[in-house]
Amino acid sequence: MSDTIQQNLEKLSVTLPEAAAPAANYVPFVKTGNQLFISGQLPMQDGKIAKVGKVGADLSIEDGVEAARLCAINLLAQAKAATGDLSKVVRLVKIVGFVNSNGDFGDQPKVINGASDFMVAAMGDAGRHARSAVSAGSLPFNAAVEIEAIFEIAD
Repeated sequence: MSDTIQQNLEKLSVTLPEAAAPAANYVPFVKTGNQLFISGQLPMQDGKIAKVGKVGADLSIEDGVEAARLCAINLLAQAKAATGDLSKVVRLVKIVGFVNSNGDFGDQPKVINGASDFMVAAMGDAGRHARSAVSAGSLPFNAAVEIEAIFEIAD
């Protein structure tokens, strides 16, 4: 990739926030070998959850897409906190996206595209990844979306 992640973030006018502290008894990330596992991130913005409620009922698909994008930004913030420098992030391997929705909602893939599209924009081809997009009957703090990730990192 010719541009660095940081350069791409600047082109997207995105400034990474401080990585969020865990809300319970877990760690925000685990490094093992050349893999970095990031715990589920919520759509936090300015220190609070920006999108709450069920997508398809309380929120539109577009709101869900924006929530997923915010989760992706927070995943990169955690990756930076874990590595100290985004240049050590080699590629995004996989994301798992959970959409707070009712049983009859079937557009989880459209919602999680908000994160997938952002990661490709921020990381180029290294942001192309495997993924799952699933429904959740509820999420912590009634967040609209939660996404976890696995990155490959340089030694």
